[in-house]
Amino acid sequence: MTPAPVHLAGERLMLDPEGALFWPAQRLLAVADLHFEKGSAAATSGSLLPPWDTRATLDRMAGLLRRYRPDTVVALGDSFHDAKGATRLLPQDQARLAAMTKAAAFVWVLGNHDPTPPEGIGGTSAEEWRVGPLVFRHQATPGRVLGELCGHHHPKAHIPTRGTVVTRPCFVFDGRRLMLPALGAYTGGLDVRAPAIAGLFPRGGRVFLLGRDRLFSFALPARAAAGALL
Repeated sequence: MTPAPVHLAGERLMLDPEGALFWPAQRLLAVADLHFEKGSAAATSGSLLPPWDTRATLDRMAGLLRRYRPDTVVALGDSFHDAKGATRLLPQDQARLAAMTKAAAFVWVLGNHDPTPPEGIGGTSAEEWRVGPLVFRHQATPGRVLGELCGHHHPKAHIPTRGTVVTRPCFVFDGRRLMLPALGAYTGGLDVRAPAIAGLFPRGGRVFLLGRDRLFSFALPARAAAGALL
């Protein structure tokens, strides 16, 4: 894996091709939109999705923890797909998550899917989390906010290549704000040209598309009048 460095509010951050962020100076790992137990939530409404999303997402988390060995992990909201998601964890998945929360200090930023702290899960819950010049939120605050990291929108981009179009999750960055892609196994995505995302980056910026072991960076034109982005 080859991470890509960016600088936000004077801090050097590393964007991981898995879709996470690492802040070396603080030994802090940030992830967004895990949506644990989305499969079991769908099952309650009659949608029969394979019930392996939490396990797959935990596998991704375990790999990131091994790679970076963070002191702190900040999950940027919607970590569980609904307020009761933590109670539906299978015993083995609950044990894995408990081990992770003992290996590092977890901060569960609250999101719109999980507006209350998860039940029986280690770590700390907060509406937002501030460290130095950076603030970690689920949803971005409109306007020219410096040093904001957020999730919520599950950004993705479409890139033409070799006669076809590749669609992948992505980071979106403009020097003032960084939006993380969703890490959850069953999460969809919103195109970076959509008003909900483009309106947060009116002066454009850069898109970092997730690849297998590296990131691919493209310009995001002002107001997402995307030339290279379809």
